[in-house]
Amino acid sequence: MRLISFASDSGPRIAAVASDGSWVDLNEADPGLPAGMCKFLALGRDGLRRAAAALETGKRVARDKVRLLPPVPRPEKIICIGLNYADHARETGKEAPAEPVVFNKLQPALRAAGDPIVLPRLSSKVDYEAELVVGIGARGRHIPKEKALEDVAGYTCGNDLSARDRGRRPHVADTSPFKADWVAHKSFDGSCPLGPWIVPASDIKDPQNLAMKLWVNDTIKQDSNTGRMIYTLAEQIAHLSSRLTLHPGDLIMTGTPAGVGAGRGEYLKAGDVVKIWIEGIGEISNKIA
Repeated sequence: MRLISFASDSGPRIAAVASDGSWVDLNEADPGLPAGMCKFLALGRDGLRRAAAALETGKRVARDKVRLLPPVPRPEKIICIGLNYADHARETGKEAPAEPVVFNKLQPALRAAGDPIVLPRLSSKVDYEAELVVGIGARGRHIPKEKALEDVAGYTCGNDLSARDRGRRPHVADTSPFKADWVAHKSFDGSCPLGPWIVPASDIKDPQNLAMKLWVNDTIKQDSNTGRMIYTLAEQIAHLSSRLTLHPGDLIMTGTPAGVGAGRGEYLKAGDVVKIWIEGIGEISNKIA
């Protein structure tokens, strides 16, 4: 099962991908299903059962007449984990963190697979970061690590685009707690391409053993595995839920491995094409504009 969000005249709707690659409008086939992905994910197994039935009988979507959206177009939260691969920490000259490093992206950062990504005017050092993205499926607070994966609805591919030259405010003292500028660094418009779809958690046997790769213009830059994370998905969810309530549709970007452009002094430019592939999920590609 692969679940897609697409734009319609009435707002975002949900489609499932058939075995032949065509899309089936789930909301047309089963009008009782919610049209928003957050509410759909909250249905859990019942939602997937109904989606599977609709996929068998539903009408195909004319794909040339609809626009793909990020899999979760309007999440309540986009939570990101930094420095979560030891090799990436080393290439940045930092020690592995004593606990998960957490920051946020805002909704204007979201883009779908295939969308052009416009470079921000304020940065000349925009970098890529391939990441496995977790979609939460249930409301949870103080979730124990042993049960954390039970609250995962599914997975998608993400790119944590980063403006490396905007991360620290130049006119603020290095000792100030306000030195960092996370919004300019990590949450500029278009800095969070996601997609192309959500793969249900039940379809992924082991999310801690997935190969992941990133290419820029067909040259491979990142080649790793989610098993190399410092903090596992379960540990991340337990940590985050100790600080805030997680809701269906919340997204967690789980960190990137070594190979980012900053380690080579290479940054994205107009015309570049960035492609990310994660085993069992698929690939997302975006052109830099």
